[in-house]
Amino acid sequence: MDLLTPSFGLIIWTLLAFLIVFFILKKYAWPAITKGLKDRETSIADALSTAERIKAEMAEMKSEHEALLAQAREERAQILKEARETKEKIINESKEAAKTEGSKIIAEALAAIEAQKMGAITDVKNQVGKMVIEVSEKILRRELENKEAQEAYIKGLVNEIKLN
Repeated sequence: MDLLTPSFGLIIWTLLAFLIVFFILKKYAWPAITKGLKDRETSIADALSTAERIKAEMAEMKSEHEALLAQAREERAQILKEARETKEKIINESKEAAKTEGSKIIAEALAAIEAQKMGAITDVKNQVGKMVIEVSEKILRRELENKEAQEAYIKGLVNEIKLN
């Protein structure tokens, strides 16, 4: 049982050794340990604050990114809208130009047809006038010769004109 209950002298010497080691550790090791713990605590706090700052920056960058995406979508929609409007405007202008050009071509064609018609009518009138003059001339020549021959001649000319 002596092993379980130490003697009084052993307790004193153990206590004295403990106190000497304690004071030596307190004087030399404890400040270094405390300083190391404080440095570690500071570095951990700095790392946490840096992480929080980076997290906040990332959230801000994400919101900026989303805002830029939304703005880009709006700009794309606006550009597409303007492109559609421009397309419609060009198509409408082309249709109007085609209608105007078609109307102009039709008017020119009608004018050309009218001019040709008037030319043809003038030619027919000129030919009829020449024929009348020729027939009148022939009638006048025959009239002077014989009345019966004149009537037969007129009937022959009338038959010729109807056939042609």
